[in-house]
This record gives sequence, structure tokens and C-alpha cells, in this order.
Amino acid sequence: MPVYPGTEQPSLTPTNTIEKDGFRETLLRMYSHTGTHMDAPAHILPGAPTLDVLPAEKFTGRACVVDCSDAGEGGRITMHHIDAVRAAADEAEFLLFYTGWSRLWNDARYFGAYPAFDEDVMRYCAAGKKGIGIDAISIDPIDSFELPMHRIVLGAGLVIVENLTNLEPLIGRTFRFAALPLKYENADGAPVRAVAFVD
Repeated sequence: MPVYPGTEQPSLTPTNTIEKDGFRETLLRMYSHTGTHMDAPAHILPGAPTLDVLPAEKFTGRACVVDCSDAGEGGRITMHHIDAVRAAADEAEFLLFYTGWSRLWNDARYFGAYPAFDEDVMRYCAAGKKGIGIDAISIDPIDSFELPMHRIVLGAGLVIVENLTNLEPLIGRTFRFAALPLKYENADGAPVRAVAFVD
């Protein structure tokens, strides 16, 4: 599985089998930000909320997908992209950004120059959304150490879902979104099962 550079690969080890033990069980060993996952404000902000203290309603809500696929490699996601779906974006509780980057999953280029956000997009999201999501490894460029986009949205109490996939069929639609993280103590992040409920 592709993981953020420097992160250990996840390990899923069968520990019990039906044949030997009468039941199946697997030992899961992975970092909290593996695969499709959610960042808590506590991911980078000292004293900020962890996922386990946030109410479950924080992880679900009305969503729309913003098509940013024209930004391309090394491009920018700007308010122009949001303005194309502004009415739906204003009503949404989650904005999910489709860059097309998920097509590079399992390719070294996935960790390259995926489209980056303009700060005004993050400020728009921070002004009233529950969360944002993207089909790339991060909302900040891969070589960013200061993580300014994370700081804007996490500082406003939003959650971030990264490594989404299959967003393209949802462009132009409004739907109910849910991304429920594993609940563990002091969760700075957690894998999620992200789903769209489309009428």
C-alpha cells in the first residue's frame, strides 16, 4: 500500500484460523494515517481535539465534489473551481476535491506534484464546513514542512480526509457523505471507510 514517505508499511497478520482455532482473527499493525484516513485537529496542533472526543455527527453530512482535474500536475486549486459549483458548495458541510490523482495509486508519481490549494480556498472551507477531502496523499504539497493548509482548516476545527478515490462519478451531485474513523484514545488520525449515499 502506498504510505506517506518515511511511514512503515501496514502489516496484516493472520493470528487465528477457523481450521486451527475455530475462529479467524488478524493482527493489524499500521500508522494512524494509513490508506484513506482522517486527520484530527490534534494531528499538528498541540492541545487540539482528537477524533475520539469529537461527536459522531462531525464525520457525516451533506457533501459535494469540486472538480479540480484541470489543475493538473503542479497546478493550483483556486476559488475558480469552487465558483463553478458555488451554490452546492455553499450548502455543503463537506467539500471533496477531485483532482484525478487517485489514478496514480500504486505509482511512485502519487507522491509527486499533485495539485496544491490556494490559501483562499482553505479559508472558504474553514469558515463553516465540517471537513474537506481530497484524492491525494495530503492537502499540503508533499515537500511542505510547515503544513499551512492543514493549519488553516484544522485550526478552524475541521477534519481532513485524504487518499479518497472514486470521486469522479459524484461530480455535480449533492449527497450524504460519511467517513467514520476508528475510535481509539487520543486519536490524531485514523483509517476511515468513506462512503457516499446518493439518492
